[in-house]
Amino acid sequence: MNLDIKEYIEKEFYYLHSHPELSYKEIETTKRLKDDLRNNGINVLPYELETGVVGEIGSGDKTVALRADIDALPVTEETSLSYKSLTKGAMHACGHDSHAAIVLGAALLLKQQEAKLKGRVRIIFQPAEEAPGGAQKIIDAGALKDVKAIFGVHSCPLYEVGTLGLTGGPTHAAVEKFEVLFEGSGTHAAHPNLGQDTVLIAAHFISAVQSIVSREIDPIDSAVVSITHIQAGNTWNVIPQNAFLEGTIRTYSRDSRAKAKRRFEEIAKGIAATFGIRVNIRWTVEIPATFNDYKLLELAQKAALSTGFKYEEAPRSLGGEDFSLYQEKIPGFFTLVGTGKSYPNHNPKFCVNPSALFPAAEYVAELATAYLEAV
Repeated sequence: MNLDIKEYIEKEFYYLHSHPELSYKEIETTKRLKDDLRNNGINVLPYELETGVVGEIGSGDKTVALRADIDALPVTEETSLSYKSLTKGAMHACGHDSHAAIVLGAALLLKQQEAKLKGRVRIIFQPAEEAPGGAQKIIDAGALKDVKAIFGVHSCPLYEVGTLGLTGGPTHAAVEKFEVLFEGSGTHAAHPNLGQDTVLIAAHFISAVQSIVSREIDPIDSAVVSITHIQAGNTWNVIPQNAFLEGTIRTYSRDSRAKAKRRFEEIAKGIAATFGIRVNIRWTVEIPATFNDYKLLELAQKAALSTGFKYEEAPRSLGGEDFSLYQEKIPGFFTLVGTGKSYPNHNPKFCVNPSALFPAAEYVAELATAYLEAV
């Protein structure tokens, strides 16, 4: 079959964009991608995954992986695209539809040259990056077995089509999501001495945790502590028994990550002890920093030039990316792909220029081929 890969992946991109599915609900997306692989002669591996797909091309002892995420965001689209989301309250506002199309295109290109490959290429369509943590589902299923390195891509509205962002070292921050519950004793607002004012205690805590970044993290390093949700009480004349807070910590280095979390807990427990109340702390998301392997950076730079791209040093971000969970296991490299100047990722008007897809697929296929030939 003489397949026009460029046309094929653009069509799949339009479909995926029109039919977004949220984290862990990527049922139809999974079926569609399985069909894409099987209909083009690519073996789908029998991993136990409720959503997400893993395929494989080639044979031999050496294995490299290509990863795309496939989930959408709970955002209502505000573009005028002819293929805009048909699902109210869901949108591919982070470009995961383009990631899937790019890696699918790379898989189809690699299938065409399968006989020449110097090993195996594992194709990973991962669920629930936005959850975050879908990468752990892939790891737990065993999909990294025998894999020596992994490559991923992400849409970037900062760059025009034809430009890549390539950087070694940390590119995205470690992500911690916390929940803090201060439990005191409620009372009438006119008689605060008869209870424990959890609103006041929460205010002390919010002020105190800002000293972690301003006074305890190396100023050369980057870190953020953000309280983003506060809930306490429900009327004007009652001091509430409980105060709930949640938010996030973002760091790059392992030392800063460990110190920020330790001091966060110490401050919360210290303030609770000072006021004689209880505190409960839960870490509900813990994702390490994304760290691009420097040897793979050199390979990525060569692959960029050989496929007609120019590249720049990618900007670092305190946003998170669960691609880092793979990088804890094996060397990995994460490329920012210029998809045309646009509104930022996660914005309801974000969009990807479809002309970016096929060139990026050629680049990703070259990464896999070059890696297998180099090791």
